[in-house]
Amino acid sequence: MKTERITLTGVGGLFLVAAVATLLPSLAPNVVDWGQLFNYLLWGTTLLFTGTALVWVVLTYVVGRGYEAPDPVHGGDDIQVRVLTVDAAAVVQRTVDSLPDELDDVHVVAEADIDVAGAAVHVVPEEFDCDAVRKGRAIEWARRALDCEREYVLYLDEDSVVDSFEGLPDADIVQLREQPRRTGSVWTYLADVYRMGVQVEQRAFARLSIPLFAWGGGIAVRSDLEDAVTWDRETIVEDTAFVWTAAQRFDIDFELATATCRNEAPPSLTEIAQQRRRWAAGNVEASTALPLGYQLLTRVRNYAWALSPVVTLVVVPLSLLGVGVGAGGLFATVSLLLGALTLFWYLRGVRYYGRDKLVWAAAVPLAPLVTVVHSMGTVAGILAPPTEFRVTEKVG
Repeated sequence: MKTERITLTGVGGLFLVAAVATLLPSLAPNVVDWGQLFNYLLWGTTLLFTGTALVWVVLTYVVGRGYEAPDPVHGGDDIQVRVLTVDAAAVVQRTVDSLPDELDDVHVVAEADIDVAGAAVHVVPEEFDCDAVRKGRAIEWARRALDCEREYVLYLDEDSVVDSFEGLPDADIVQLREQPRRTGSVWTYLADVYRMGVQVEQRAFARLSIPLFAWGGGIAVRSDLEDAVTWDRETIVEDTAFVWTAAQRFDIDFELATATCRNEAPPSLTEIAQQRRRWAAGNVEASTALPLGYQLLTRVRNYAWALSPVVTLVVVPLSLLGVGVGAGGLFATVSLLLGALTLFWYLRGVRYYGRDKLVWAAAVPLAPLVTVVHSMGTVAGILAPPTEFRVTEKVG
């Protein structure tokens, strides 16, 4: 994490100084060719984002081409549901109420005693000790303490309202689909729409030896695999860390489900920044246990997402205005294509939501700003990683 922090800070500082010196040369000391340095930085940032974008295209449209979620095989009789929360009774109740009747073995794992109709509530004892922290600690306690005689354990976040459920395919780990719903800020909702457009790459994960990430808001795990891998490791991205560990220790099957969870989009800019901060920092930290190739890919992707607003807010305008390297035909072409890809990701997210949300396509001119909302937490996660899990505020 220290390497990422130093690199991003250094590049960001140089970018700012070089940009000011290029646009206002009278304010800068004549120690280097600031215009040339600015050009190098722009090219470097653009090439980094270009490489990440090409990896996304290959994953989504080559590796993941033709992927369809397998037909459901396992019904409610094979599934135990565990809903994780701190003490948000009203939010959890809505999630429990959304479950179909066939999911009749429902447990709420909480940090405080709460009342939830239709589920057995279990409070994690204060004296319970393990290597896992916060949410991971609660999951590990549940693994040890709760009896499960069913094939799968389905973990849901407190706000994971189940919008559709037809069962689970026969795989070791099954990732439920995600469709965040608007709760407060329009900007944070649009950022999650944008994220859904990027996240269609998940359809390639079933064909990779190690999935690139997992979403803990709706994930089912074979109970015997869970006992073999455990959740007992110190991380703030326990879902992704579990999948990475399982994939390296065993030859697992990873599939997407047809089931969809409609979790809450963060209600404010502060909350989405903190959420993305935790994701970025946790993924970088957990990636140290991956093979070198995967570790490099994960870290480069984090760099790219942290610097992606540069492409949309700096590179594209400069290309259009003909400032610096923007006057070059190749640079202008590449940067405009990246800008177009950003718009495509947003529109792909709108399409993912379906016809009843097509009205949000009208917000596509705001996509450059939406990428800033989406990415600002990634920058914070690299520069100032959190030391513990922070629950994103829920509206209910």
